[in-house]
Amino acid sequence: MSELRVIAIDGPAGSGKSTVARAVADRLGLDYLDTGAMYRAVACAALRRGVDPGDVDAVAEVARSIDLDLTRDACVVDGVDATTDIRGPEVTGAVSVVAANPGVRVEMVARQRAWATERGGGVMEGRDIGSVVFPDAELKVYLTASAEVRARRRAGEAGGLDVVSVGADIDRRDAADSGRETSPLVEAPGAVVLDTSELGVDEVADRVVGLLE
Repeated sequence: MSELRVIAIDGPAGSGKSTVARAVADRLGLDYLDTGAMYRAVACAALRRGVDPGDVDAVAEVARSIDLDLTRDACVVDGVDATTDIRGPEVTGAVSVVAANPGVRVEMVARQRAWATERGGGVMEGRDIGSVVFPDAELKVYLTASAEVRARRRAGEAGGLDVVSVGADIDRRDAADSGRETSPLVEAPGAVVLDTSELGVDEVADRVVGLLE
């Protein structure tokens, strides 16, 4: 995998992964992949098919059979646009249990590695890129921010939702992602930790690109 130019950006919800990863990809001329959207797509497909998100075997089969077309700006699941649905409350409520499913993770990791191999690398963001998907990435970055800042960001992204309720949801996601047995959210060995609480997107992107120089 060492010949691939992979930039791994991990971190919890609201840490700025997506916006920073997009900015870094633009600066480096690399493709960008939001791996979290892949798990959301599986959750969306399960719900659309009437599969209980907690049914381990059935959801793993959904992951293996899903026709997923994920681009920078759109997500098509089984031939139907899901760009809005994967960010909706129903999917958000189900994605943690889906993402903790070992069978789902095996399938998505395989697809993520294939995606990078096809492109010669890319900027990949998620929760286990540096720790599991590409532990030999050229650069591994772990973004973090204070709980309050992360809640404010997420509330703003969602169109002004209540910060307290968004914060509670983030706490729940953090606990689920950090506590799961398969590919938990951790700082990967060798990752550079950046606190984005007081930094703008361009400042963080500058620092990430600067780490490559």
